[in-house]
Amino acid sequence: MMADNSTEKRGFRFGDVWQIFGQRGSLKKLGILFALVAIILIFQVWTGGTTLSPGNAINLVQAYSFILLLSVGMVMVIIAGHIDLSVGSVAAFVGIVVATSMRDWGLPWWGGILLGILLGAAIGAFQGFWVAYVGVPAFIVTLAGMLIWRGAQQWVGQAQTVAVPDEFKQALYGFMPEVGPYTGFNNLTLLLGAIIIAAIIYSQVRNRAKRKNMEAVLEPSWVTITRTAILVAIVIYATLLFASGRLGTSFPISGIILAVLIMFYAFITSRTRTGRHIYAVGGNRRAAQLSGVNDRRTDFFVMMNMSTLAGIAGMLWAARAGAAGPADGTGWELDAIAGVFIGGAAVAGGVGTVMGSVIGGLVMAVLNNGLQLIGVSTDRMQIIKGLVLLVAVGIDVMNKRAGGPSIIGTMMAKMKAKQAAVELEATTGEAQPADPTDPLAAKSDSVAASDPKSTT
Repeated sequence: MMADNSTEKRGFRFGDVWQIFGQRGSLKKLGILFALVAIILIFQVWTGGTTLSPGNAINLVQAYSFILLLSVGMVMVIIAGHIDLSVGSVAAFVGIVVATSMRDWGLPWWGGILLGILLGAAIGAFQGFWVAYVGVPAFIVTLAGMLIWRGAQQWVGQAQTVAVPDEFKQALYGFMPEVGPYTGFNNLTLLLGAIIIAAIIYSQVRNRAKRKNMEAVLEPSWVTITRTAILVAIVIYATLLFASGRLGTSFPISGIILAVLIMFYAFITSRTRTGRHIYAVGGNRRAAQLSGVNDRRTDFFVMMNMSTLAGIAGMLWAARAGAAGPADGTGWELDAIAGVFIGGAAVAGGVGTVMGSVIGGLVMAVLNNGLQLIGVSTDRMQIIKGLVLLVAVGIDVMNKRAGGPSIIGTMMAKMKAKQAAVELEATTGEAQPADPTDPLAAKSDSVAASDPKSTT
């Protein structure tokens, strides 16, 4: 059966507007995104334009990139049904060891970075072993890790601050150099923005051509054009914002590191077998085991990955502060967990996305930055941030408890049903697993086919 591509040529329909944001989106994800935009605009007006000034935007990325990085790792841990309370202590321990190794052992800056990554991975492997192969709950293991690595940090650093060399600070916390003719902007930031715009246009055109070649149903042309125009406009604004700072500044290197890692882990969780196994283990561990998923290996991976990212976050902070100190990492795990839950992750596991956690982390970062700009004291900031977290998670929980459908679940079900209808219409009518080599996908299909309830 050949698919109908007639939607490509039809006129404007209000129901197609949501396709601009993607067919697989959810109200919770869009709601958080709109909340982020609203918070930015409120503080932009409240601070007289300071929030979106070049200097504050650069400072925002540099000051909170390590928290966003922790949120990326934490969402994978929470999706798998665990929690990690040790990330702040691990980051502090890695930071002091790297700073000490460069000061006392003569290790070059790049050797310090490599040591930090390996040390974070080793700590994660140690904690992951207790969780995956001994069976101790992650809450207990990481609670113990919080104490162990905090004590180790104070033992290695002798409760003193250890400075890091300038090369280390430039590599992780610096800016791209000024090159080329004077344009009033940082030319490399302009080049970076041009590359991103080209990538956006290419991906939109390629995806549309791919669906057309597959004879799948195409979204209306105006939807694709509008989505591309919105994304390009956002990138142009951000590029000019970061490129127009004071001379010698640009889009921060820490932001580039963060962006690369976000794209990498978004791909891992959405397009690979490892990502599907993480969701399967968090959604229903027993079913995942019966489907052939190695849940122990999955648990080991998410715990080791989390500590590796915590090590990188610790080095980013040490580069920003110019030194590693005894107070580093205090309360970081709470900010990371808050960002993940604000971004739509479920407490019970199985639900959550990397991009959602990043948006949730940005909500906390912008809120924190805006409150600082208007002079709110630290105690009241903690109260406001706590209320935001409580309201964001409580809305969905109260809706479930009242007996009504979950906002998240309802929207996701609608989106999935719509997506399934589109895909069914675009194929010959025979469902195929996403990856024939994936035992989970293959067995899930076979189970669904043999289960009479699945046809009702």
